[in-house]
Amino acid sequence: MIRNRKFLLFLLMIIPWLTIPLLGKKSFIRFLPASIFITTVVKLEDMLAEKRRWWWFYEKIHPKIGGNTPFIVGPFFIGSMWILKFTYGKFYIYLLINTILDSLFTYVLTNSLQRLGIASLVRLTRVQLSGLFFIKSLLLYGFQYMQERQRKEDYF
Repeated sequence: MIRNRKFLLFLLMIIPWLTIPLLGKKSFIRFLPASIFITTVVKLEDMLAEKRRWWWFYEKIHPKIGGNTPFIVGPFFIGSMWILKFTYGKFYIYLLINTILDSLFTYVLTNSLQRLGIASLVRLTRVQLSGLFFIKSLLLYGFQYMQERQRKEDYF
């Protein structure tokens, strides 16, 4: 079972990257800075969370790689670009889609991760986790908004 969990985490990290050609070069370049920004924020949050034991990852793909890394560099990094591609410029749609996806993670996937022995929430409730996701979604959209605004000013 241990090998299957590691393999699952590995796939979780790699499969989103296979969708990049479908994203398109223009969209990839446009949304890459925002994705890097929010991924950095999430990595810093993960370091704080580990110290304060908000959640715990029992399984890692490698001893020197944090348990949350497959989630950060896989679905979170690439997923941020996909969400921005389809919803940027439509703020309320963006919030709705983000809330739905974050709720699926918070209320469905966390149960599966705990059942599989991969991770669990320790000192953080699901409502608090939802709040963190909401704040990060506002940061992501805000960063992209500032990027777009800067590009317009540079253009004129």
